[in-house]
Amino acid sequence: MNVSGPDAEDYKFFTRTVEATIRIGLLVAMVLACFTILKPFLMLVLWAMIISVAVNPLFNRLVSALGGRRKTAAILFVLMALAMMLVPTILFMETLVDGVSRFADALRGDKIHIPPPPDGVADWPLIGERLHQTWALASENLESAIAQFHPHLTEVGGRLASTAAGIGLGMITSLLAILLTGVFLAIAESGLGFSHRLGRRLSGERGVKIADLSVATVRSVAVGVIGVAFIQSLAAGIGMLVAGVPGAGAWALLILILAIIQMPPMLVLLPVAIHVFSYASTFGAVVFLVWALLISVSDSFLKPLLMGRGVEVPMLVILIGAIGGMMAFGIIGLFVGAVVLAVACQLFVAWLDERDPVAVEQS
Repeated sequence: MNVSGPDAEDYKFFTRTVEATIRIGLLVAMVLACFTILKPFLMLVLWAMIISVAVNPLFNRLVSALGGRRKTAAILFVLMALAMMLVPTILFMETLVDGVSRFADALRGDKIHIPPPPDGVADWPLIGERLHQTWALASENLESAIAQFHPHLTEVGGRLASTAAGIGLGMITSLLAILLTGVFLAIAESGLGFSHRLGRRLSGERGVKIADLSVATVRSVAVGVIGVAFIQSLAAGIGMLVAGVPGAGAWALLILILAIIQMPPMLVLLPVAIHVFSYASTFGAVVFLVWALLISVSDSFLKPLLMGRGVEVPMLVILIGAIGGMMAFGIIGLFVGAVVLAVACQLFVAWLDERDPVAVEQS
């Protein structure tokens, strides 16, 4: 088919448009197919990347101490990290199983005794009378009270079981992420080079600066926020184990979550300290209370110490990222969400702070 004149230009334009559309469509289809394949592993890979970026300076010191043997250092790091993860995981699971077993035994043995409600409860507005009746029924016949609220208890139990399963899955994901972190650390130099090449390909030398800013932000948040939260929860867990607090693993996990979302650990440690006073010696209880106070104020000097070398990230961004990530992806999202949103915030601020090239030339 021979076409000449203006129609030839229109035909060439149409042909190029069709070819470009087909190419773009194939590219989009390939990207969507790759995303679908990698989606189940996305959080695992992100978590492993965050850990590897955060610990890379410490890992480089380990490599130097081992004479430059990166693979040996990566294996040694994985073994140490797994040991640090397995101990609190086992403690948490033992606490959970022991607590459920004790409650079931007490329920079967009729060892749970609820005192009758005070008379003043019935005078409370709105809920007083109903609460008094329910409380009185539970104190007289606990089995009847449980049977009465069986549907609600079943629903609550299902949610608790789902939450426990999510926590368990998150712990398993963290263990797998540590194994993958060892691989990333072994090839860290080539990974950094890849990020620079990708940034330069996308946005020239500015892309290299963006890659470096992303690394600095990840390291700052992971070490200064998540790292401090781990230190606080670990110290609290050790203190509660020494003090003989039941369910120490579960309380330590709750403190970890609170610390990441920037809530004071004293919200948990203060009631625990009051409980310790009820059974421990005065000296031991006072020591635990002082230990709890030190843990609660430790972030005031740990965060400046650990984040001072990185970039400053608003705590509100960390809070929103942690809560939103946990709601979207479970317990791992608590860590990944805070880091990802912090990186996005820093990149957005860096983009806003850039001056217009035209205005710079005119000035």
